[in-house]
Amino acid sequence: MEYACCMEHEALRLLMRRFWHCTRILLSCLLAVASAGMSAAVAQESEPVLATLPRDLTPWGMYLNADPVVKGVLIGLAIASVVTWTVWLAKTVEILFARRRVRASLNLLAGIGRPAEGLERLAGIQGEVRQFLAAAVAELKAGSLERDGIKERIASRLERLEAAYNRRIARGTGVLATIGATAPFVGLFGTVWGIMNSFIGISKSHTTNLAVVAPGIAEALLATALGLAAAIPAVVIYNVFARSITGYRALLGDASAEVLRIVSRDLERPAEVRTPAARRTVAAE
Repeated sequence: MEYACCMEHEALRLLMRRFWHCTRILLSCLLAVASAGMSAAVAQESEPVLATLPRDLTPWGMYLNADPVVKGVLIGLAIASVVTWTVWLAKTVEILFARRRVRASLNLLAGIGRPAEGLERLAGIQGEVRQFLAAAVAELKAGSLERDGIKERIASRLERLEAAYNRRIARGTGVLATIGATAPFVGLFGTVWGIMNSFIGISKSHTTNLAVVAPGIAEALLATALGLAAAIPAVVIYNVFARSITGYRALLGDASAEVLRIVSRDLERPAEVRTPAARRTVAAE
């Protein structure tokens, strides 16, 4: 699990380095166009030095005047940002309550000698540790007399339950990695498309005046800004969740080990001491 998380983080860092490289190239092109426009504006004495920008350059105004493709990119990035914060809220609450529940159950297991006694003590907590104990009790009820075989089967059940809970707690975090890795490039695509349209507008208007070039470039750069606004929180939240889930998995491992120790102590009791009380308690459950 830790190796997979490291590989995911390394892939995200590689993607971000590629994005910044592409962004530097794009900004260099924009600076070259702006410099050419300023030179042409000074050279053309017939044109006024100060021109009124023909469009509203507020974020909402740039969105309304943007190309349909750029609009689609902006809408997609806005949806990705909403998804990121929705996942953050839902998973934060889920992980917080899950860790508190496992900690409380572990505290209640202290000093327990039999799995059935643990079920009684955790009657008010429906959670992971209670499921571990229920699986252990169910295996003990199977009637096998071989201690090593019982321990192996209980360990197998606990392992599968632990894996299922790990999958469940990690559900939904993959979309954060996807958004963090792809949103900058989606925004960069919108920027490239918008600048391409600006170049087409320059060729049609036969002028490089900044009053003509600036609105299209500003609309294009809005896509990059929104892509970063969607990607940066997604990457940060993903890393926070990765650490929190690692702590949750450690708690589950502690709970599984504690249940195995309780089972081992129960199996080491003399049969005449362990069997009648245990069977009555299991039957009541």
